[in-house]
Amino acid sequence: MSEANDQRRRRVTIVDVAKHAGVSTAAASRVLRNAYGASESMRARVQASMEELDYRPHGPARGMRGRTFTIGVVVSDLENPFFSLITDGLSSLIRPKSYELFVSPGGFEVPPQKSVVEAMIDHHMDGLVLVAPPMSIAELEQIAMSIPLVVVGHHSQSPAFDTVAADDERGAQLVVDHLVGLGHRRIAFVMHADGRGDEARPESHRLHGFERAMSQHGLASDAIVVDSRWSLDGGGDAARQIDALDTPPTAVHAGADIVALGMMNELWAGGKSVPEAYSLVGYDNSSTSSLGPIWLTTVDQSGVEMGKRVGHLLIERIEGRSEARHEVFEPRLVVRGTTTRPA
Repeated sequence: MSEANDQRRRRVTIVDVAKHAGVSTAAASRVLRNAYGASESMRARVQASMEELDYRPHGPARGMRGRTFTIGVVVSDLENPFFSLITDGLSSLIRPKSYELFVSPGGFEVPPQKSVVEAMIDHHMDGLVLVAPPMSIAELEQIAMSIPLVVVGHHSQSPAFDTVAADDERGAQLVVDHLVGLGHRRIAFVMHADGRGDEARPESHRLHGFERAMSQHGLASDAIVVDSRWSLDGGGDAARQIDALDTPPTAVHAGADIVALGMMNELWAGGKSVPEAYSLVGYDNSSTSSLGPIWLTTVDQSGVEMGKRVGHLLIERIEGRSEARHEVFEPRLVVRGTTTRPA
């Protein structure tokens, strides 16, 4: 039986890879960890041997050496298409560095999210990413004492963890400016009600941006805030609330693409459509928003690039950086077919 076949009968180790590539075990390990001190030719030889031998790093063994090369991501749910942009960007950054990504939905409430976080810590993950978590800053700081942490969509200046977010107030202002420019005056904003009272949450910043922009245009008395939840079901509920108003708005800022999709679905079920019923704007520029039948006007906050930045910051944290970094992306409006002049 050949040496290669014999190795495939058992789990291939880094020692086997080093022998096959003709380098030392230490050199092969440096390539695996993407560390300094390995030439390009050495990297090529080792990586070729890894592929030929079907080598897979052993997670528990790595953990005994101090790292598991795993990163956990906690989101509220898996239906929100914006979360896939974050994880796609994050994955593209960390996988070349031999890290694996584990994503788990934690719900919209604090207790189930904390349970998921604790499970990831118990599994010795090297770092953690929380996307728009419902936890307070104090709760997040407590988590950061146990594991390197980056929080997405959070407007905090805590020294305990890093944050990456968009300028959500500016994004909401872009929406209002666009709608007012089309001639709309009575405009609604769908608020994720669970975020009320937490000034670090993105929904609070978007609400403030909406209200400030409406006031700047002299339309404060025409602003409508609809409390719902940023989900597909929440979008349907928001559409029903708006339909029940005595004087409905001519335009709606849904707050998030997932809400706009739920609203469109509710309108379609009732034989209505946008922008005929009212102009509609989302937020996130998820891939779904650009599909032909939807063609949603939305705000792009560079989700993939945001995810890449999250990965970069988290690896820096894992490798020892302790000073906090708080980075903000500039949003831009993407105008499509769901906004037009009022009837």
